[in-house]
Amino acid sequence: MSTTRTQVAVIGAGPAGLLLSWSLRAAGIDSVVIENRSLEHILGRIRAGILEQCSVEELTRLGLGDGIAEHGLTHHGIHLQFDGQRHHVDFHALIGRTVTVYGQQAVVADLVRAHREAGSEIVFEASDVSLHELTTDAPRVRYVAGGAETELTADFVVGADGFHGVSRPSIPGLTTYQRGYPYAWLGILADVAPSTDELIYCLHERGFAMHSMRSPEVSRLYLQVPNDERIENWPDARIWDELQTRLGVPGWTLHEGPITDKSITPMRSFVSARLRHGRLFLAGDAGHIVPPTGAKGLNAAIADVTLLARGLADHYAGDDGRLEAYESEALGRQWKVQQFSQWMTELLHRAPADDDSAEFQYRSQLGRLAYVTGSRHAMESLAEQYSGLPL
Repeated sequence: MSTTRTQVAVIGAGPAGLLLSWSLRAAGIDSVVIENRSLEHILGRIRAGILEQCSVEELTRLGLGDGIAEHGLTHHGIHLQFDGQRHHVDFHALIGRTVTVYGQQAVVADLVRAHREAGSEIVFEASDVSLHELTTDAPRVRYVAGGAETELTADFVVGADGFHGVSRPSIPGLTTYQRGYPYAWLGILADVAPSTDELIYCLHERGFAMHSMRSPEVSRLYLQVPNDERIENWPDARIWDELQTRLGVPGWTLHEGPITDKSITPMRSFVSARLRHGRLFLAGDAGHIVPPTGAKGLNAAIADVTLLARGLADHYAGDDGRLEAYESEALGRQWKVQQFSQWMTELLHRAPADDDSAEFQYRSQLGRLAYVTGSRHAMESLAEQYSGLPL
């Protein structure tokens, strides 16, 4: 077994792990990133596509803003559609803030490019990853890469390896809080220019629908489907027919095009009661999951990383105040994000037909949407939370 050392061992090369390593490099702190998947897999994952304003500002501050500036689509608000009518909520006019459409794949690609140019140490396709001595001053990570076993000693270990990673299970006696939802999202990518200037969130009597985009040439659209639905039941023609039905309003046309990707994603809420165990810290999906309705998953990971990087930089400068406060600050922020994501999800998805209160809930949702779109105070609250809490 070979042995090596670094200041911070980062488990996971998703956006949280790569961004943390890049933030630490900017602060003069060494790190090694360990990932069990291949680089091709990391670059190929299709995930979130909305960046809050504070996320854009943080990425730009770290020198990662060129792609966002060139290819990102700045949106001043969103459309809420219900009862056959579409209403615009103008974030910029309400609170002076915006969001940007820029896919997680693009963020990861920017980070990989930056790390390569800087010569960062990232280990892909690492197997048998395990964490040891986490409550000591010299925690260790063991893994196998290229057929060789390595033991990496560090000052700190950060688990940014997602919901199914090894980091969170390494915390003994951990309490978790979670909730499932009785529906899922069928999502597609289509090679067709978006039919809308900004995202459309729609509550229809047949269920939720959403029109998003990835670029001026590529559209991203979603349909609410049952949890047990199978993608084989949804040929392209059926998907477009259902999108036309749910998203259609008089005087507007939904343009169709070749579907290049489609999948069904379950929805859940999850929060770990702890984000720290000794010298191990959790960040991003390793510590919490949100339903995608509020576009918070990637942004919550960026927020965690920003808080944690500040704490680690202060630690190496001789001040442990922000590092000690990381868990409470990150969890406090996360629960605000959770309630907003839950609120958006419950506002816009129809209860299953076998729920005795489904029709009551639907009419109540119409009332809530009418209130939100008719009240400046309610729209300001939506705009503040959707565009992002301060970091």
